[in-house]
Amino acid sequence: MAKIFLDANILIDLVEKRGEVKPENFRDHDSIVSALSIHILMYVLKKKVPFSRLLKIIEPFSIIDLSGEICIQSLLGPINDFEDNVQLHSAAKAECDFFLTQDKKLLNMKFFGKAEILSPQVIY
Repeated sequence: MAKIFLDANILIDLVEKRGEVKPENFRDHDSIVSALSIHILMYVLKKKVPFSRLLKIIEPFSIIDLSGEICIQSLLGPINDFEDNVQLHSAAKAECDFFLTQDKKLLNMKFFGKAEILSPQVIY
């Protein structure tokens, strides 16, 4: 069982049922998201609480807290986008094997920490 981190764009695809991303794709893995991703999803999609469908989707996921340590690390890099850095450092904190994203600049990095950066289609 792999530890898989979902970038905010993958979580949004999952909730919005876009493309091939489906909850069952992650059942056999230890799936992880950042607390920041949930905030981004709620803000971008203008969702109101309670949002029971999201609760059901993320129930099997681990959620990495946005800590002061992650914020400080994210202000230092590795790239010039703070939100992307938060995602990368959250995955590193969780010691993930894979980091799933659709973000081309992150995909071009190939790795961060021990996590291989991949598009979700590679996993399933």
